Amino acid sequence: MSEQKKIRVTLVKSLIGTKAPHRACVRGLGLRRLNHTVEVVDTPENRGMITRVAYLLKCEA
Repeated sequence: MSEQKKIRVTLVKSLIGTKAPHRACVRGLGLRRLNHTVEVVDTPENRGMITRVAYLLKCEA
């Protein structure tokens, strides 16, 4: 069984003034506060959310 690839995502910009769907994407990724970092599984769904709110995030493979 192979290990699933992960992406490390950090919230680097505030959600104040952003659109509600963008805030929902950030919450869907599991990010709660500024400079919070999570590791998410590299799936097309997570990639889509990351792409949509890329201006708020810092990503590492």
